[in-house]
Amino acid sequence: MLKPGATIGILGGGQLGRMLAIAAQQLGLNVHIYSPDKDSCAFDVVRSFTRAAYDDEAALARFADSVDVITYEFENVPAKTAAFLAKRQPVFPNPHVLEITQDRLVEKDFVAKLGIGTAPYASVHSASQLAAGIEKVGLPAVLKTLRMGYDGKGQTKIAKGGDANAAWRSLKNEPCILEGFVNFEREVSVVAARSADGHVECFETTENEHRDHILHISKVPAKVTPELDAEARKIATRIGKAFDYVGVYAVEMFVVRKGKTKTVLVNEIAPRVHNSGHWTIDGATVSQFEQHIRAVAGWPLAKPQRLGKRVEMTNLIGAEANDAGHWLTTPGASLHLYGKGDARPGRKMGHVTRVWPVK
Repeated sequence: MLKPGATIGILGGGQLGRMLAIAAQQLGLNVHIYSPDKDSCAFDVVRSFTRAAYDDEAALARFADSVDVITYEFENVPAKTAAFLAKRQPVFPNPHVLEITQDRLVEKDFVAKLGIGTAPYASVHSASQLAAGIEKVGLPAVLKTLRMGYDGKGQTKIAKGGDANAAWRSLKNEPCILEGFVNFEREVSVVAARSADGHVECFETTENEHRDHILHISKVPAKVTPELDAEARKIATRIGKAFDYVGVYAVEMFVVRKGKTKTVLVNEIAPRVHNSGHWTIDGATVSQFEQHIRAVAGWPLAKPQRLGKRVEMTNLIGAEANDAGHWLTTPGASLHLYGKGDARPGRKMGHVTRVWPVK
């Protein structure tokens, strides 16, 4: 258990690292950010940072010597980097989680082996496997690269009657996973925190709306029954236990009809704090960022409770951040800008949380 004044090392310097650092400092903990990007917005809010490549072992060793525990803000930290650091300091979550979640096929197999439902899927490493995969899952389907995809990158849809080989060529014939199209009612996620002693606290199921493959709005409460909310939380808890996870993670799911009832299918796992959990900063008694810091520091987790009749988080993408001033006079709204310089199209520049009070 870390004492106040201890230092948490964070791999990655984007907005998630920035918000983790702010949460840590509010708990009296110091933060050292490690990132290769010169314009990392997390650098602006910490006392110490290292700008170096993820394969710079000398810089990594110095970083490890300067901190008491290490975590990361995004799942594409090289697994070798995490394993190198784990020989020198505790790393949470364990690097083996990265090895699973960085590969979409390995991740799907992991979930399926737990007996948890997913969309039908097939491995695609060759043209013959692509054809066999289409026979298995049908069309329409989504073809995704096994690694490095997020916010709609690294994937393409194959329509019924579409040219599957052309779709694969558009992804440079990289190893892929073919996922059968799911006719879902809505997309939801569960953000959960797990401590080293196995205790899990879940935030309530969150309903998500995407725009151009990027999360646009997250809402709580989700339009799901109490039974479905409980099922989604149970699935998230099972996944955290199977990973022996420490920290915050998110499980993205589809709500689908199964006969006369509804159930959820797991889409993806994010081994980190998650965009759909940003509402917790202003809309819950504890934020996902504080929960993560508590977990990796060995501190007790809080039991989260929503602070309002409903809460809604809206991402500010690209130039939307330049027109965010009106939110400052909107009742119940809290504006969060990430300090990024270039408001490129598709870039997450900030978010707004609105909390509607209980009357």
